[in-house]
Amino acid sequence: MDSDRSSSLPPPHWHSRGYLPHFDGGGLTQFLTFRLAGSLPAAKLAQWEEELKHLPENGRDVERRKRIEAWLDRPGADGWLRNERIARIVEDALLRFDADRYRLHAWVVMPNHVHALITIAPAQNLSAILHSWKSFTATQANRVRGRRGKFWQEEYFDRFLRDAEHFAKAVDYIEMNPVKSGLCRAKGEWRFGSAWRLGKGEHAMPGA
Repeated sequence: MDSDRSSSLPPPHWHSRGYLPHFDGGGLTQFLTFRLAGSLPAAKLAQWEEELKHLPENGRDVERRKRIEAWLDRPGADGWLRNERIARIVEDALLRFDADRYRLHAWVVMPNHVHALITIAPAQNLSAILHSWKSFTATQANRVRGRRGKFWQEEYFDRFLRDAEHFAKAVDYIEMNPVKSGLCRAKGEWRFGSAWRLGKGEHAMPGA
């Protein structure tokens, strides 16, 4: 990143909610994962915390994330996002502020979680974007369900992408996620994602 551009951006910063640290700030390209409330049993998470307590903090974070992703992606995993009306609400929310608050490069709405790859606009920040997505979609989804209560898990994952290779791997991970989980046989067959909507369009990291 050149010095003139970096000096015009609000300073990124670390913050923490729950046990996960987050790197926030405009101009960053981020891989994001957020999931439904109740998609991971509290007893399972407590079990993992006990099993991983011997690891240093960074090691625990990495291994915890791997286990959560594997749990969410396991074949047969289900959730409210399998409902097409709700999945459409979530996808439309991701697309709504594309090219305004962020650039949306790739995404997928899975049965119990969502992946998105975005570059945040200079005047925006990640936590505000996530709050906007989750607040709006929770209200709309609960109307479809005819229920009240918590829809999304409060915590989310984010990963700051530093180079074009990492970016390409993130796109592939997102768009192959439905295949890995047994929801479809080939990339692009799952209705709610960038692989279906964009086909074989080019994905390039800004500034790469």
